[in-house]
Amino acid sequence: MTVSGPGADPQPKPAAWRTFRDLPDLLRLLGVRLLSQYAEGLFQAALGSAIVFNPQRGASPAAIAAGLAVLLLPYSVVGPFAGALLDRWDRRRVFIVANLIRAALIVLCAAILASGGGETPIFIVALVVGGAGRFVASGLSASLPHVVDREQLVAMNSVTTTFGAGATALGATTAVGLRAMFGPDDAGSAAVLGCAALIAVAGAALAARFPAGVLGPDHDPDAPVAKTSAVHDIGTGLAHGAIAAWRAPSVTAALTGMGAHRTVFGFNTMMLLLLTRYHFTDGTLGLAGFGAVAGATAVGMFAAAVIVPFAVARTGRRNTVVGALAVACLTQLCVLTLNFAVLVCAAAILGLAGQVVKLSGDAAMQMDVPDERRGQVFAFQDALFNVTFVAAVAFAAAVVPYDGASRPLALFGAAIYAVAVVLVLALYRRKGTPVAPDASN
Repeated sequence: MTVSGPGADPQPKPAAWRTFRDLPDLLRLLGVRLLSQYAEGLFQAALGSAIVFNPQRGASPAAIAAGLAVLLLPYSVVGPFAGALLDRWDRRRVFIVANLIRAALIVLCAAILASGGGETPIFIVALVVGGAGRFVASGLSASLPHVVDREQLVAMNSVTTTFGAGATALGATTAVGLRAMFGPDDAGSAAVLGCAALIAVAGAALAARFPAGVLGPDHDPDAPVAKTSAVHDIGTGLAHGAIAAWRAPSVTAALTGMGAHRTVFGFNTMMLLLLTRYHFTDGTLGLAGFGAVAGATAVGMFAAAVIVPFAVARTGRRNTVVGALAVACLTQLCVLTLNFAVLVCAAAILGLAGQVVKLSGDAAMQMDVPDERRGQVFAFQDALFNVTFVAAVAFAAAVVPYDGASRPLALFGAAIYAVAVVLVLALYRRKGTPVAPDASN
């Protein structure tokens, strides 16, 4: 393997962009990701709009924080356990069962919403939907090394992860359009949820076309195992993921950068939800305004898919992550203007920078962590940063004014990015314990 410097990876082969044509399992895995994340976008946007942007409800910062916690805490709570089970069960089977469970629960959530049920039962069902979705999301990243060569992981991870994020954004955008068609009330949101359930079923059907065992884990999931129980594996999944991540400096550094971005993203999300509902144009911007910001973020994330393979090949993962965090720090200062047009542009750049850090981190976990621990590391990542995001949202809810206009909070976000740059550089200088053969930092 040729390495151009610290943190460098081999230059992606041009053929990597034609790999989908040559590897049907990779194309199928991308299809499962797109369907699963499209359904996730539909579900979250339909439920969020029913709670936050329903004209019959007055969404305070605390109420918004509670809603976001309901949508994201399942990822944090289930993540470590999903990692342990994904390294134990046939991942193909997990995709099928989890998607079918999601579909059934989304239908139940739609029925509660359409019948005029309160927010508490809706939130309870949404918690379980998110838990099932976490199995799918963790398994998708852990399965990628089984369907593509190591030399093409950086490029293919960029493509699949960013296309998946784009599918989530497209699902959310579709939900806005469907809600305009079906109506802004609870019945309209329930109809959108029904569409999300159908997409989840389609994802399960596509996953069923994989041969058994092709997505890992490497050991035979049906073979007899040691006396350790599944409960023991679940209980130690988070610790194993954290230890494996710490042993690879490239992974630890990337997780630090991603944690900083998720924190600032939590601040900005709370501010923008309140700004678009109450601050801009006397509160008439609403869901359309927030959708414009989300769309700009998605554009930046798509651009990252093109930039990351070339940036990593030329400068290495370390310099790519540090550069992205530095750009994010400078861009976050633009949020201080509280100008809607500036915020849309800043969202695109922050989406680009955040996705660059995430894709570099995913590549580190896929290349520098052994397969028997990879699912646990991805689950640890999901748990850690969804907890970070929810904590950031809760903190923002406690300090922002009712209309979301908080320049001190925006400045605090820029400071967090600056500190992350220093920490990432320091962590990359740390010598870790090798956890995978031929792994580069």
